[in-house]
Amino acid sequence: MISACSTCLPENITKFGRILLVMVAKGRACMDFQIQSTFTENLETEWNDLLDRTASHVPFMRYEYLSAWWETRGGGEWPQSARLALITARKNGRLVGAIPLFHVENYQGKPALLLVGSIEVTDFLDLLASPEDMDEFCSGLLGFLPNAGLPSWEILDLYNILDSSPTLRALQTAAGQKNWSFTQEKLQHSPYIPLPGDWETYLAGIDKKQRHEIRRKLRRATESEIPVSWYLVHDSATLEQETNAFMDLMAFEPQKAAFLTELMRNHFHKVVRCAFDKACLHMAFLTIGGQKAAGYLGFNYLNRLWIYNSGINPAFREYSPGWVLLGLQLKWANEIGFDEFDFMRGDEEYKYRFGALDRFVMRATLIPPVAAFK
Repeated sequence: MISACSTCLPENITKFGRILLVMVAKGRACMDFQIQSTFTENLETEWNDLLDRTASHVPFMRYEYLSAWWETRGGGEWPQSARLALITARKNGRLVGAIPLFHVENYQGKPALLLVGSIEVTDFLDLLASPEDMDEFCSGLLGFLPNAGLPSWEILDLYNILDSSPTLRALQTAAGQKNWSFTQEKLQHSPYIPLPGDWETYLAGIDKKQRHEIRRKLRRATESEIPVSWYLVHDSATLEQETNAFMDLMAFEPQKAAFLTELMRNHFHKVVRCAFDKACLHMAFLTIGGQKAAGYLGFNYLNRLWIYNSGINPAFREYSPGWVLLGLQLKWANEIGFDEFDFMRGDEEYKYRFGALDRFVMRATLIPPVAAFK
């Protein structure tokens, strides 16, 4: 275990001054950093409690999701040889900061530390620290990492952090203090819809032509001679079957069919089961004449609806099943009282036609000075 108090001190301070500063730091309860190489049950409750205190709370940072992702390395995105590094920071024994990392060669061929969950199947990622501890945690983290006993690495490569996250500012500040290089770039659009809590109010707030289209398509579905209905999955006994049915809908799109390898299907099953067990699964199907025509998979979490993926059966294209199911979910979400309908990553045009506002996920890259490795 290494204390961040000593690793955060200036390099050019005298030995005597260093001792005094460490003593002062210990008097104010400095952060003690530790690293572990496996997901263990004893950390789950503390981890999720800390997540509740963060400013950018996203469902993908829950301990059980990260653990499920790690089992398949993101459905086969990364090799099994990747090495886990769960880094935690404590004050007086209390967990105040955490970042789940793994060591691997990144897509640019550099030995790197990436956030667990990177890159393709996890929409939002971050590190964990409450606002009052964020600056100290980021500074201590950059002091700790070079001497944490990890395999040789060159870059801290952090994907899919929301542009509104205070982590970006804190890391940039810490990097300046430690003489690390820091860069950030926009990766993808991540549109969302703030919900007013009333269906008609929502419709009044979007483009007139789009409002007419939504109403027309919903009316056509409800007035169809063939029965059209939708439902949410609630039964544990049918969960595996429903998950397979959802992936079958996804596979009608060639790109998604290629994406759904055996390992990726296994990953989806783990994520769905994880969300179901934590009572935050949102799996919706539209049926036409008793057959599944469209499906949406997401999470009902923090009074928001987070849309993760979708699938459509082209045999029912004339009914616009994707639009109909999306409209029905938006109507339901307003009636239930959700605050937000989050499309997460992707800039597909239909999202904006439904009134989505733009935001982005970022990639932050930090490179330590050679002198940081001792």
